[in-house]
Amino acid sequence: MFNRTMYELGSHRSVIRELFEFGKKRAAEVGADKVYDFSLGNPNVPAPDGVKAAAEKLLSLTDNTLLHGYTSAQGDATVRKAVADNINARFGAGVSPDFIYMTCGAAASLTVTLNALREEGDEFILLAPYFPEYAVFVKAAGGVPVVVPFDPETFAPDLDALEKAIGPRTKGIIVNSPNNPSGTVYTRETLTRIAELLSQANARYDRHIVLIADEPYRELVYGDAEAPYLMNVYPDTVVCYSWSKSLSLPGERIGYIALSPRLCDKEGVYAAVCGAGRALGYVCAPAMFQYVAAACVDERPDIEAYRRNRDLIYSALTEMGYDCVRPDGAFYLFVRSLEADANAFSDRAKNYGLLIVPGDSFGAPGYVRISYCVSHDMIERSLPAFRALIDSYKK
Repeated sequence: MFNRTMYELGSHRSVIRELFEFGKKRAAEVGADKVYDFSLGNPNVPAPDGVKAAAEKLLSLTDNTLLHGYTSAQGDATVRKAVADNINARFGAGVSPDFIYMTCGAAASLTVTLNALREEGDEFILLAPYFPEYAVFVKAAGGVPVVVPFDPETFAPDLDALEKAIGPRTKGIIVNSPNNPSGTVYTRETLTRIAELLSQANARYDRHIVLIADEPYRELVYGDAEAPYLMNVYPDTVVCYSWSKSLSLPGERIGYIALSPRLCDKEGVYAAVCGAGRALGYVCAPAMFQYVAAACVDERPDIEAYRRNRDLIYSALTEMGYDCVRPDGAFYLFVRSLEADANAFSDRAKNYGLLIVPGDSFGAPGYVRISYCVSHDMIERSLPAFRALIDSYKK
């Protein structure tokens, strides 16, 4: 009657979404002020003023076809040019608009890319800790996920383990920096070494392993931390981007795929991207927000608001005795669980109104993720609950 794999995915939703739904239900029962929801990466920081101005300008148009009609399947040509021009101005990557594909957010970018690349028996490497849907996307595309562990001192990839994981069936590797769930920004040295390992494997196995750069948090980097543009580090790179986090537009589902000009057989890969978008039904990303994104490619998020949140929650929790690595990017804090079973720890935290995500599905058992893209006030109000939680273990 139905596909069993899809049934399992639908009947057992992601733990992040389950916590989010629990939080809404709990808030209705006891009051929103008694629930501290750190589950979802749903930015509380308002979109830049330019987003509202661009949307209002578009809504004033009388040409309904232009505003709400279809664009080209791969995205409006002027929008793709604006995206390519922005990438080239910032990073000097030499990207062509003819190799940009507009998508319904980063999830669509990843699923389209994986389906475009995957051939029979292909493996895709995931660097733990990783966004849980990566494994879902890889399996749904018919690929095999191969998980590489991390250094618990830095949350950077274990490069020796990565070298051993790359084999003759490796088709791609997903690199997410700044990272969800840890907030780690991979150093240039780490990324250069990853590129070296891929290049060596290419020569050894006579293939071109693709580096899939998942970059929704690119603009969320603090202080002097550097997030190198991966097209400039490794030639066979495909960038999957979303404005969900940088412009606080997660519900608008708008992003893109960009192919490096140095990607092997980029014409063939782009045709496969277009074919995968067609097969999956991801043609013609939302037209209005294509135009909004094009008008706002130079807008930047209020990084100071996120930094203040990061500094508050990191300082407070470490002072209480929680163990976590200070993040240099994104808006997540990855904290060692106060007991071996992070799911039990997460359940116990609910008793104090705290919704924190266990790390098992991120490939990191024994940790929990705290998403601090919430109001500064909520973080302040939640601190007594975090104190009570850690005290409950001391007792």
